[in-house]
Amino acid sequence: MSTHQALTESFQGLYGGQPKIYRAPGRVNLIGEHTDYNQGFVMPAAIDFSTWVAIAPRKDRKLSIRSENFSETVELDLNQPATQSRGHWSDYPFGVAVKVEQSGRRLVGANLLVRGEVPIGSGLSSSAAIEVATGMALLENSGLSIDRVTLAKLCRQAENEFVGMRCGLMDQFISCFGQAGHALMLDCRQLDYQLLPLPENVRLVVCNTMVKHELASSEYNARRAECDEGVRILSRKVANVQSLRDVTMNDLERSGSQLPEVVYRRCRHVVGENDRVTTAAGALTSGDLNVFGKLMAESHQSLRDDYEVSCKELDVLVDLANGLEGVFGARMTGGGFGGCTINLVRTESVDTFKQTVAKEYLKITGREPEIYVCSAAQGAERAG
Repeated sequence: MSTHQALTESFQGLYGGQPKIYRAPGRVNLIGEHTDYNQGFVMPAAIDFSTWVAIAPRKDRKLSIRSENFSETVELDLNQPATQSRGHWSDYPFGVAVKVEQSGRRLVGANLLVRGEVPIGSGLSSSAAIEVATGMALLENSGLSIDRVTLAKLCRQAENEFVGMRCGLMDQFISCFGQAGHALMLDCRQLDYQLLPLPENVRLVVCNTMVKHELASSEYNARRAECDEGVRILSRKVANVQSLRDVTMNDLERSGSQLPEVVYRRCRHVVGENDRVTTAAGALTSGDLNVFGKLMAESHQSLRDDYEVSCKELDVLVDLANGLEGVFGARMTGGGFGGCTINLVRTESVDTFKQTVAKEYLKITGREPEIYVCSAAQGAERAG
């Protein structure tokens, strides 16, 4: 039975009526970490793990959302909406509803059923997937039409201002604009993007450490503050600096002595990572996966040493991958402090890769990793 059919039947059993079905994917970021909120460059791909939302209108102004993952139903009265998060899964869909309403768009009430395939807390952006799928469903259910850039921005506002996570736009953007068989290089300032074909003989293999260290959220926001501090100081020394996007490595070398040592290293990562993304785009265009893999290795080293967002488990997975036949590159992906690595693996080597990494990671850490073999997938859509 297809996901569409199964979700329809579950919705009818719960609410009655015939729902419309929407789907939005998670993502993996191939390279360009912690650059999005610095108005830099990123290179994500949407993956074939999605959040699905079934929806039908109701006569009042309430939203009733049932999560199959959490076996829980929650309600929001749009006439008296919550003003802040509760630290609950419902913050993400409710935050989107609140931000849509605050933008001057009036929603009608709805019953929703949510099924998530994106592993939660893995760094594959289950949050953006539920935000985008819910946002698209709520808007169309209310007869409202907006462009996808606006939808992505409203979803980011929900996560920034309602949930309290100061993420950039990358996750919501790729969930809206992903294309099957392609990565996407996004300019996070101009919101221009370039689709880059991924070779057919390579798979995106994601290895989940199965850990998420508690300091992840607070340290993520701390890194943003350190980058902001770097911009504040560098803007006095370098002309026309509005974000770290405007800083070159030469600028940083000339003026870096003005920065606290930790802030200097945070800035060095971001500036170097932007350079790596643009170089990686050229490597993909020319089909040079060996160069791409070297850039992934440099990215992980910088995230580990300069940005300090890796952890033992991530480093173990990267080290294991780098020693295997058929692996072009490996690095941590996502915010860090746990979560996942992304690996570019030749298709015929995937089975051996999975077996070896799972065995050795268990031996070293005592944990069994989850390993997902992904393809670059299509962005958000009405699925029925």
